[in-house]
Amino acid sequence: MRKKDCFYLGKVAKKFSFKGEVLIYLDTDEPEIYENMESVFVELNKSLVPFFIERSLIHRGDFLRVKFEDVSSEQEADEIIGCEVYLPLSMLPKLEGNKFYYHEIEGFQVEDVRLGTIGKLIRVNDNNTQALFEIDHEGSTILVPVIDDFIVEVNRREQKLILNTPEGLVDLYLG
Repeated sequence: MRKKDCFYLGKVAKKFSFKGEVLIYLDTDEPEIYENMESVFVELNKSLVPFFIERSLIHRGDFLRVKFEDVSSEQEADEIIGCEVYLPLSMLPKLEGNKFYYHEIEGFQVEDVRLGTIGKLIRVNDNNTQALFEIDHEGSTILVPVIDDFIVEVNRREQKLILNTPEGLVDLYLG
């Protein structure tokens, strides 16, 4: 499995018991969806390795307490602490309306209700406190904060993202 065919689910945060159980921090708004998985991919040495799950349950909200089949001691658990956990993109729940996954809208045309077509969405940069739409406009990059109030429509059929940005925000980039 290649990383580009997967989505980040979370990180193995710490050991839970001396029998190899671990706690995985789930980076999701709906952790209960992932309670009964059969397996996950754990990134070890820059490769995704399948780990099969014996049992799992939600632990204190954002954590999943997991017992993997081949991890039965503290030492074996130590080897995966801090490792990132992934699932195939096919396991993402479908979103509708104006809800979207960042990877899903890459390449969409971006329109502003006031300014018309402003460019093509390169990616959503979520490395900062505020996620940003990075939009290519004739070779230069326009940055627009990902704010629900700015999003008018996510049109998957036409691959179009329609925004209503405040006056001056995009105008700064257009000259």
